[in-house]
Amino acid sequence: MSKVTVVGAGNVGATCANVLAVNEVANEVVLIDIKEGFAEGKAMDIMQTAQLMGFDTVVTGVTGDYSKTANSDVVVITSGLPRKPGMTREELIGVNAGIVKSVAESALKYSPNAILIIVSNPMDPMAYLALNTLGLPRNRVIGMGGALDSSRFKYYLSQAMDCNQNEVEGLVIGGHGDTTMIPLTRLATYKGIPVSTFLSEEKLEEVAKATMVGGATLTGLLGTSAWMAPGAAASYLTESIIKNQKKMIVCAASLEGEYGMNDIMIGVPCIIGSNGIENIIELELDAKEKEQLAASEKAVRATNAILKEMKLI
Repeated sequence: MSKVTVVGAGNVGATCANVLAVNEVANEVVLIDIKEGFAEGKAMDIMQTAQLMGFDTVVTGVTGDYSKTANSDVVVITSGLPRKPGMTREELIGVNAGIVKSVAESALKYSPNAILIIVSNPMDPMAYLALNTLGLPRNRVIGMGGALDSSRFKYYLSQAMDCNQNEVEGLVIGGHGDTTMIPLTRLATYKGIPVSTFLSEEKLEEVAKATMVGGATLTGLLGTSAWMAPGAAASYLTESIIKNQKKMIVCAASLEGEYGMNDIMIGVPCIIGSNGIENIIELELDAKEKEQLAASEKAVRATNAILKEMKLI
């Protein structure tokens, strides 16, 4: 029997719970929120689609009672203030750090062996905060960002090539931010063929830029942060853990010498299985990509420094 807890029943959390249920990733999904009746209502709404969608996963909602989340295999943390138009992820750090730490501690009290997936923004420092304050091994704390950014990259590539998105492969490494992510256009492929065979250098640059501002583009259109793709990305990571799929997924991982970095969580390709992050894949980057990753590292470390200045870690 597998069990997943999703903390935060807002747009991203509810979408994640819905995708988990429809795909029957786990036997049980618990949606928890601090707003009275909110998670219960979202869970009931999802469950009223079970017959229509043909799934057997049981989704329950609870208000603040973490005992109901006991023995979860994975805890997905989406709670926190959403990003508003014009607001940077970094501006969220003070508010969301306290929320993430509190809910993670509450969840781990009842599920001490759970693997944590951090979705809350700013995602890289929130994952870093969780790792450094909860005493968990590095394989059990995962930042979701790269899974989402890579999916957006593949979307923009498929749009540019007018091809099936499921036949495109592409990775986005680095920080989960508009200026810190690195779409690896050089390594992207369409059915194993480099995308540079189909797209000009100028077009690939356009795709990379569109990917980098993908989140901000949606925030501008929607008036709030996106939720469909972020929720699905969190579910995608969760499924690779629950089903031990060992998929290669870019996510924020704690580095201990990989890519020449230490004491940081940043997006890199990882093998995700039942133990969480089971292996970190070190790519052979060219000079430009190394330079971009170094700049991304500097930006992520600057945000982490805010956590230290605020004495949050």
